[in-house]
Amino acid sequence: MININSDMGESFGIWKLGDDEALMPYITEANIACGFHASDPNHMRMTVALAKKYNIRVGAHFSLPDLQGFGRREMKMEREELFNVIVYQVGALKSFLDMAGVPLNHLKPHGALYGMAARQSDIANAIADVALHYQVPVFGLAGTCHEQVYTERGVTFVPEFYADLDYDENGGLIITRNHPHTDPDDAAEKCLRAVDDGKVKTVNGNWVSATVNTICVHSDTPNAVEVARSVREKLGDRVASPSPAYT
Repeated sequence: MININSDMGESFGIWKLGDDEALMPYITEANIACGFHASDPNHMRMTVALAKKYNIRVGAHFSLPDLQGFGRREMKMEREELFNVIVYQVGALKSFLDMAGVPLNHLKPHGALYGMAARQSDIANAIADVALHYQVPVFGLAGTCHEQVYTERGVTFVPEFYADLDYDENGGLIITRNHPHTDPDDAAEKCLRAVDDGKVKTVNGNWVSATVNTICVHSDTPNAVEVARSVREKLGDRVASPSPAYT
């Protein structure tokens, strides 16, 4: 079965980003921002409550300490320091999860950290250290250090596919600072082809392999709700069921 996930809780103070509640009916997993690229204690708690209301599985969406750059700028950090930065963020979210009676389902690095972990084994190992502590899976890109390191370390690896990002000739993501409007029908067709045939078309029109367990629709894509709805409808009974009701 395929899950649909979205990066959520990315509003901050009086600034609103994305329509999390409108997205909830079309996803099965929420990656909640932990304060270092977006979010704050109020929005973390509110997003956890929303996820519980809709029976959505919750993961920690952690990043480099780059609030001004929305976590999309790279920085150099030693493995131990990065481990501490991640634990700090996951621990904050997990406190709100514990209060709500919602388990931590997974980890997902954000932005530049996601890309760095795909290429650099020491970064992926720092994430694996955290995953082993919390005993949860990690979302990542198949065929990269995500898959190699997490698998070697005994961490459950969840291959992720993106409905609203383009792919290069190596099957890598083309990450932009801002997510543009995405055609919902095109996104849904792309996801269906990836799920059924294990292929995705690159920006140059060639086909490369794609491995899919969960599909991401970014909440800051301008028409995210329409994209998520289209993907959900196109995949039909291939989509996993919601989590059992939380107590």
